[in-house]
Amino acid sequence: MSKIVIIKYNAGNTQSVSYALERLGVMPLITDNPDEIRSADKVIFPGVGEASSAMNYLIERGLDTLIKDLKQPVLGICVGLQLLCKHSEENDVACMGVFDVAVRRFEPENLTQKFKVPQMGWNKLHSLEGKLFAGLPAENYVYFVHSYYAELSPYTIAKTDYIHDFSAALHKDNFYALQFHTEKSGEVGAKILENFLNLVG
Repeated sequence: MSKIVIIKYNAGNTQSVSYALERLGVMPLITDNPDEIRSADKVIFPGVGEASSAMNYLIERGLDTLIKDLKQPVLGICVGLQLLCKHSEENDVACMGVFDVAVRRFEPENLTQKFKVPQMGWNKLHSLEGKLFAGLPAENYVYFVHSYYAELSPYTIAKTDYIHDFSAALHKDNFYALQFHTEKSGEVGAKILENFLNLVG
């Protein structure tokens, strides 16, 4: 049986991700132990909260270097995606740089009822690419809660439009990352998690 690890740190929404995996019949290990993380078949790096304090926590424990050096499939979720990028405008923090992508704050010219920051709620994915979205229709609704977004880049494998297009998902080598919350995205989120668990590598 595969060993699935969820990285435990001070910005992780670990329990809700764990419950989502349990619904798929998987019992993950929630840990910050480097040896347990390195020996996992798959690693999930979730996150909610504020980027700079989360990054400081990771650096203090050497988890930033550990995560960057992982060779098995890694899935970042929400703040996990942002921390895998090179820089966040949230308190002007340098992040891990797995993806050479900047994280920006939504800055609508005029805050309206349609566009509020943070974006909270369901929004549509489009321009899907790759194995993470296998078996899904071209457009699906998933659940977002965020004030910051990853810019479009060559690593973008799904987009969402809120004020403008941004990266809803990224992929580079063994690293995958999602801005939305799979664990709150119903059957679509469950299918994406299942596809990640089925990745070979």
